[in-house]
Amino acid sequence: MKHYITLFVLGFSLLTNAQTNKIGFDYDAAGNQIKRYLCINCRTTTEKTTDVKEIDSLTEKDLQKFYSEDVISYYPNPVKEELYLKWEFSSDNTVSSIHVNNINGQVLKAVSNLQQLTTQTLAFAPYPSGLYLVVLNYSNGRQKTIKIIKK
Repeated sequence: MKHYITLFVLGFSLLTNAQTNKIGFDYDAAGNQIKRYLCINCRTTTEKTTDVKEIDSLTEKDLQKFYSEDVISYYPNPVKEELYLKWEFSSDNTVSSIHVNNINGQVLKAVSNLQQLTTQTLAFAPYPSGLYLVVLNYSNGRQKTIKIIKK
């Protein structure tokens, strides 16, 4: 009987320890799995945290432009918390509204009455990771769409 109790206690302790072991994966920038590892006695998540670049003000080198002749710039892509947009027009054309859409086309956020502004900050922190479309509507009726990746 002693052996059964000892065997039961030993088996129970092994089974409870098995619940804390987890398999983790590391991925490269393209999303390919590059490493698999076993985490024994994991009590916390194995998520890696990366430093977020603190931005005091935008500089010209921070901005990514559509084309060299284009006057709409955005930073950063991929985005973690906020997307910064900047535009300049020489004619009467202005940005009248901005829509943030998910990949299914559902409008998640709409910002309007931007005729007097040349910059806009869009919060992406509440959205889950994925691909988003930022649609800029001009006062002349045209549109530009930016594909944004949320990490």
